[in-house]
Amino acid sequence: MSVKAFELVPAVERELLMGEKARINIECIECCGKHLYVGTNDCFIHHFLLDEVTSGKGKLTYSAQKLLHKYLGLKKPVAELRAASALERLIVLCDGTVFLVDMVTLETVPSAAGGGAKIKGVAAFCVNENPVNGDPFCVEMGVISAKRRTVQIYMVYEDRVQLVKEVATPEQPCAVSLDGYFLCLALATQYMILNYSTGSSQDLFPYDREEKRPIVKRIGREEFLLAAPGGLGMFANAEGVSQRAPVNWSESVIGAAVCFPYVVALDEGFITVHSMLDQQLKQTLAFRDGYILQDFEGKVVLASTKAVYVLVPLPLERQIQDLLASHRVEEALILTEGAQRNIPKDKFQILQKRILQQAGFIQFGELQFLEAKEHFRKGHLDVRELISLYPLLLPASSSFTRCHPPLHEFADLNHLAQGDQEKVQRCKRFLITYLGEVRSTEVANGCREDVDTALLKLYAEQDHESLLDLLASENSCLLADSAPWLEKHHKYFALGLLYQYHSQDDAALKLWVRVVDGDLQDSTRADLYEYIVDFLSFSPNLDLVWKYADWALRKDPTIGVQMFTKRPVSKGQSGQPNPDDVITYLGKHSQALLLYLENLVLERRTQKEKFHTHLAVLYLETVLSLLSQSPTPEERLAKARQKLQALLRESSLYRVQLLLGKVEGADRLLLERATLHGKLEEHEKALHLLVHQLKDFPSAEAYCVWASSSREPAYQQRLFHLLLGVYLDPDLPATARVAGGGGDRGDLEMAAVDLLNKHGEVFDAVRVLSMLPEGWSLQLLKPFLGRAVRASMHSCRTSRVALGLARSENLQIQHDHLKQRRSPIVVSEKKGCHLCHNTFSEPDMVCLPGGVPVHTHCAAQRIIDSPTKRQLTNSNNHT
Repeated sequence: MSVKAFELVPAVERELLMGEKARINIECIECCGKHLYVGTNDCFIHHFLLDEVTSGKGKLTYSAQKLLHKYLGLKKPVAELRAASALERLIVLCDGTVFLVDMVTLETVPSAAGGGAKIKGVAAFCVNENPVNGDPFCVEMGVISAKRRTVQIYMVYEDRVQLVKEVATPEQPCAVSLDGYFLCLALATQYMILNYSTGSSQDLFPYDREEKRPIVKRIGREEFLLAAPGGLGMFANAEGVSQRAPVNWSESVIGAAVCFPYVVALDEGFITVHSMLDQQLKQTLAFRDGYILQDFEGKVVLASTKAVYVLVPLPLERQIQDLLASHRVEEALILTEGAQRNIPKDKFQILQKRILQQAGFIQFGELQFLEAKEHFRKGHLDVRELISLYPLLLPASSSFTRCHPPLHEFADLNHLAQGDQEKVQRCKRFLITYLGEVRSTEVANGCREDVDTALLKLYAEQDHESLLDLLASENSCLLADSAPWLEKHHKYFALGLLYQYHSQDDAALKLWVRVVDGDLQDSTRADLYEYIVDFLSFSPNLDLVWKYADWALRKDPTIGVQMFTKRPVSKGQSGQPNPDDVITYLGKHSQALLLYLENLVLERRTQKEKFHTHLAVLYLETVLSLLSQSPTPEERLAKARQKLQALLRESSLYRVQLLLGKVEGADRLLLERATLHGKLEEHEKALHLLVHQLKDFPSAEAYCVWASSSREPAYQQRLFHLLLGVYLDPDLPATARVAGGGGDRGDLEMAAVDLLNKHGEVFDAVRVLSMLPEGWSLQLLKPFLGRAVRASMHSCRTSRVALGLARSENLQIQHDHLKQRRSPIVVSEKKGCHLCHNTFSEPDMVCLPGGVPVHTHCAAQRIIDSPTKRQLTNSNNHT
């Protein structure tokens, strides 16, 4: 695709060069700064001064002034001119001879010996623009011998030339270019690279000299441009490798030059311009009778046989802008990247950012959002440039103004979409994604309020699921700008969150209450009432809690009370309501009061008698109320009694006598009465209630287990013996004590047998045998007696083992005591006891085995704590 990269500007017109002489033709040109030298076919050198003139419209032209012309006297065309500005000399090739000419006077320079500084038999030459000699007043030159297959290296001084190297070639060279030690040669049939220092060479590729004029052009350090077969311009470095793709120019190219990033080629009718970056043809200029094309210090000069022209490159920025105006984004970016070497670093960075931003907006307008986002990111786009395209998204308080000159051609999103609503929606979805990605990065630095407010508006308008996430996290949304937008789109719950974030909890609650009451419509949360209660439960503002407590409790007391029961427990009292105040307040909400007391007593384990008593009384009143109903709701009653019984068993803080007085007349609450008697240590009364009135033998056993939990074994044994005594009460008629005799007595005796067989390890076997009726069968008591005998035998044997160990220990101590008598035991105030590590304050002490002194009380405690001593102490429960 075409781009205007150059303008062809005349430099030296025909009339100025040759006047009326029609047969004079240009043979060669050389440009050094403002000085232009032209060699003609009549053996003249013409010297011009070129001045650049810029018109009012910014167009560049050249004004040429002829300074001098000089006849060389050889009657042959001037074949080649090269300037050596450091020497103020022109190197001239004419009639196969190279000699030096003064750049100012155009006089031939005599040598130091009196003759001309000349090299004869020369076919072509080139100047080394990357010299290896460090002498600034010396020019290196490569010369092709006209009669031999050699290339000669000369050093050119102000008044002489010196041969330093001669290199043989496999074929006769016809064109040469020199860079450092590397010669790039066009031979008779092929191109090659030759290192004249080491002699190494690298063949490149063949060509047909009869069909194509060879071109060998140095374009950079150790890099050359060659005319290859097939109409290709091939690049090659000093190693013979092509690191750039070739350009596809004309088959009849007669000259080439490089003005980065372009390759300019001249053929018989056109000038073509190819990009070195993407190898595409960028521009074609008509130019008939073209003869010479060369570049001099970045200036591209070309000539026909009669006139000289300059290809003036347009500024790269203008070229890039032209490409962007044509929406050729990729070409513009490639050209921008290639322009880096021609523009100062600071200026290039500014240019590159702007070009990337412009490219991003072009692709944004074409809905190529991924590419646009990447260009925005690389170009460090001020995100407000993008937001400003969307009407009303930027806050009214924003001080942002768009970049000037503008980065795009759009007035706003409506202008871009041209009424296409699908396009509008796609652009909005892209902005949501883009803002979500950049809001927490450095891109949003300095404009976080604008970004978050715009994002909130988009979320609300698009009913986006991330609206609540934005408001629930750290954000910079402006309240004054966001609140009306949320109201407009009926996002009242989100508006409440915004109020909450800005520490306006009361405003948030007022709004939410109106939604729950149906005054405002917002379906964001179906559980908004529960959310309000949860919000109040975590609010440290107690005034706010009390303000909305009655509303919440009237809605649903079981949920409303959670504002008190779910409050997090803190070390201090700040943010915690007084439980007494809460209980007083909840007096008119009985269900909520019950739940609150359960929370205090059962969950928070508050150790206050009045709370435990209050809860127990409420439980009891609930049970009595259910009992008074007809018919009695048995399922609800069972659950209520379970709660009451659990509290009576587990709590030790309620007022037992108060509750006992309330259940005295309740015949169905015998189990509760028994538990209360147990709390008063009235175990015999409790067991009589359970056994004789309630006739619930499993409950009686469970009572003994419960009442003796966390107590010593002797206490448990006493309770079980007491229950056994109740079962075997001798005050009952003797005729009823026969096992299996039927009636209540028989049930009691069977319960006694079951008790002994199930909990036999708890009883004292000797005492039990004395309590049992004489007529009982041993078969009934077989499990109990078998367990008792085994336990007795085990205890007896264990006691014997312990006694033997004690005797052995005593004998060992006596032996050690006798041994220690032979040597003194030293005790001092500085020496410590081995057991308690305290020092000795008195001479009394006990010596342990091994001669270790300890305090007398430490030794006594050690004996008490020894396993042997404990075993002897507990070994009296055997028969």
